[in-house]
Amino acid sequence: MGESTAVADTVLLDVDGTLVDSTYLHALAWTRAFGAHDLAPPWWRIHRTVGMGGDLLVGEVCGADVEDRLGDTLRSEWADRYRELLPEVRSFPGARELVDAIRSAGLEVALASSGAAEFTDAALDILGMTRDDFDAVTSAEDVDRSKPHPDILGTALESAGGTQALLVGDTVWDVESAARLSAACVGVRTGGFSEAELDSAGAALVVDDIGVLAQCDWRRVSG
Repeated sequence: MGESTAVADTVLLDVDGTLVDSTYLHALAWTRAFGAHDLAPPWWRIHRTVGMGGDLLVGEVCGADVEDRLGDTLRSEWADRYRELLPEVRSFPGARELVDAIRSAGLEVALASSGAAEFTDAALDILGMTRDDFDAVTSAEDVDRSKPHPDILGTALESAGGTQALLVGDTVWDVESAARLSAACVGVRTGGFSEAELDSAGAALVVDDIGVLAQCDWRRVSG
């Protein structure tokens, strides 16, 4: 299935919007960071870029001039605002069951997030899981370029000891980054992108949420 004819031996899981319900809280944190500098991009535009790394998001939303002048400051203020919102982040049901199903199929499983390691660890706490539950955990600090570049996926795949990946993600940026790695992407709708958008971007399969995927036969999905 998907972008590659090779059978996947490793499943890479995105975190925000895929395993935890944080997409709109990220958008709120960015809105507050922008607002502190009298910048008022519309919420829908911010939402559409969540899932893209913060190193690219500011320029995508507000342009290269704002990135040049305020990029690092805005990213720092976004992190502060998101920390305040962390108590409101909830996990999507089925995360542990999904990991168990993937492992039962004989596949490696790794986290591949564009977020900061601090927030990846916070998400693990929310999920009631630890880094030891995965063959690898990667985040923005592990690479120079974030999604939609494939660097995070490639690093996670290598760290997990795999050779061919299948990504589970919630945004068109996930689908694009997987395609750049010659990997298939299974899309979930919990990040706010529609089935049509994920399908049009090239997702091999689109489902409502990870709870659906936890019930799948991963021997078939990975092939």
